[in-house]
Amino acid sequence: MTEILQTRTPHDVTAPKPLPGVAPLEVAEWLLVDEAFAAQMAERERLLAERRDEVLAVTEAGQGAAAELLEHVLGWLAEYGTAYEASGTQVLRPDGVTVTVDRGDPMGTLGRLVQEDLCLLEKQGDEHVLTAAVLCFPASWRLAEKIGRPLTDIHVPVPAYDDGIARRVQRLFDGVRVGRPLWRFNVLSYADAELFQPVRRAAPGTPDDAAAYPFLRSERQCVLRLPETRACVFSIHSYVLRKAGQTA
Repeated sequence: MTEILQTRTPHDVTAPKPLPGVAPLEVAEWLLVDEAFAAQMAERERLLAERRDEVLAVTEAGQGAAAELLEHVLGWLAEYGTAYEASGTQVLRPDGVTVTVDRGDPMGTLGRLVQEDLCLLEKQGDEHVLTAAVLCFPASWRLAEKIGRPLTDIHVPVPAYDDGIARRVQRLFDGVRVGRPLWRFNVLSYADAELFQPVRRAAPGTPDDAAAYPFLRSERQCVLRLPETRACVFSIHSYVLRKAGQTA
């Protein structure tokens, strides 16, 4: 496996906040391009080609939101994506790869356009349900086990996600406003740098053991609301760094 690593994160990983730990986000800062863009995008292309059923899912209920999300991202890139160039149905990525916009496959197109994984959650009854996603870089969860399920089920069995946190997170999704995105980050220790890691690999030591878990993995997670379907977008930008003092 070729390691795909960043050298830094735009947030201070030494100061994680308690769940849900969210803060306001400027719209222009939603989608990012970092030094691992080309390598991560090549890996996304491979996963979508070879393991599509594991990294992409769209329920019937999520089709409208998926279509809206593609248009929303294309509009965002036109306004803020200075490293992208668009012409008709062709988008030139920062790594020089041209992506054809396929509106019949909105989540697949999105998976090839941007570095973030994208999940759509829509209110059904009292909870938001995961109705569509392109998740090429899962960190210890399987899309097939979560698609079509509500937030409380998605976070099982996260130890810190108790009933109190569940209610706060549901209120967060209920309250997020169009044009007022939010963001947070997490920090975990991993035994290897693999980005597609639906099951976290065990190592001969605790996660705090730097020798057994030499990689730091942090997700920059953003939440925004789409104006038409009112779906919430949960975006995940994955960072993997070698811990200080650890060598290849």
